[in-house]
Amino acid sequence: MPMRRLFSRENLFALGLCLLLALLLIVTTSTAPQWIYQGF
Repeated sequence: MPMRRLFSRENLFALGLCLLLALLLIVTTSTAPQWIYQGF
């Protein structure tokens, strides 16, 4: 099954780390980040 290989422990760890870093970046900015609103 390809899904079992996709959700291996290493991939889930890397994905969680990426999400944690993105969340940390958003939380640590004092105001709403401008790059979110760049398209509007």
